[in-house]
Amino acid sequence: MKKILLIEDNQEIRENTAEILSLANYQVLEAPNGKLGVDLAKKEHPDLIICDIMMPQLDGYGVLHMLSKYPETASIPFVFLTAKSEKDDFRKGMNLGADDYLTKPFDDVELLDVVEMRLKKNEIMKAEFQRNVQGLDNFIQEAKGYEELNKLISENRRVTIFRKKQHLFSEGNYPSNLYFLNKGKIKTYKSNEEGREYITCLYKDGDFIGYLDLLEEKAYRESAMALEDSEVYIIPREDFYTLLYQNRDVAGKFIKILSDNLADREDRLLKLAYNSVRKRVAEALLFVEKQYKEDPNYKSEVSITREDLASIVGASKETVIRTLADFKDENLIDTRGSKITILNSQKLERMRN
Repeated sequence: MKKILLIEDNQEIRENTAEILSLANYQVLEAPNGKLGVDLAKKEHPDLIICDIMMPQLDGYGVLHMLSKYPETASIPFVFLTAKSEKDDFRKGMNLGADDYLTKPFDDVELLDVVEMRLKKNEIMKAEFQRNVQGLDNFIQEAKGYEELNKLISENRRVTIFRKKQHLFSEGNYPSNLYFLNKGKIKTYKSNEEGREYITCLYKDGDFIGYLDLLEEKAYRESAMALEDSEVYIIPREDFYTLLYQNRDVAGKFIKILSDNLADREDRLLKLAYNSVRKRVAEALLFVEKQYKEDPNYKSEVSITREDLASIVGASKETVIRTLADFKDENLIDTRGSKITILNSQKLERMRN
C-alpha cells in the first residue's frame, strides 16, 4: 500500500482529502502544519507528499525547501495544494522543484489522477537500468516521456571508439560532454610540474567519466586516457544539464546512477594518501582486481603496467617493483610479465600499515 503524506492546515479540507485517498486504498498520514509535516516526512519516508502552500509557521515552499536538503526525502514526489492560480505562484513552486499542482477546489477525480500519475512516474524512475549503452538509452527514453524534457533532450548522443592511449579529454580543457564507458578500460590521471603522473581512478564497463567538472562548470582537473581500445558513449553537455535540472524524478535517478562509484573512489584516495608504501601497493592491487573482476575473461589476474601501478600508488616505479618482489617472496602474489596473480587477498587486505 502506497503511503501519502498530506500537509494541510484547514481541517475540513484535510479530512475530506484524506478520506478520498483512503477510499482509493492509499495509507494517509496527516499533518496540520508544515513543521509537523517535515518531521513526519523524515520519519515515515512517504511515497508522495501533498502539501498546502499557505500555512502558518512554515509554508509549503519552506516545507519543500527543507525536505530537498535531506537525501532520504529529496526525491519524494511533491504536489502543491493552492487556492491561488497566479502564474508567479506556479513558477516559484516549479523553480523550487515541485512536481505538480492541484488548485482548490478540486474533485476526487482530479486528485486521484495527479496522485496516480506522479506515483507511476516515480516508479518508472526507480527502475534499475543495465549499466551499458542500451540501459542508458532506455533511461533517457524514459526521461523523454516527461513532457517538459521531451523537446530538451537532443538526439546527438553517439558511440565512439577510443584507441589505446588516446585521450578522451585533457587536464585544463573545458568539458563539453559526459562520457559513459560501455566497453574497455579508461584511466584518469593528474600530472605534476615534472610530468610525473598520479592515477586518480580506473574505470570499467558501466562507469561515467568527467561529470564532476561538468557539474562545477570548471576546467578538467585530470586527464582521461584509454588503457585499451574502448567503446565510449558521448552525451552532450546540454543533455546532461537537462537530466539534472529539469525534473526532480529524473534528477534523483540520474544522480544515483552517476554517483555509483564516487564513495569508493573517495575512500580509496584517502587510504592511498595516508598509508605506507606496502599498504598502498596492497590496496592498489586489490583496487585493480575489484575494478576488473567482473570481466568475463578474468582469471584472478591483475594486468597492469608497473608504470600505471606506480601512478596509482603515488610512488616511483622502482619502489613499486621492489615491493612487488617482496610480496612475491612472501607468497602473496605471483608475477609473469605485466600480469600479477593475487595468491592471498586476505593477507593483502590485512596488510599492516
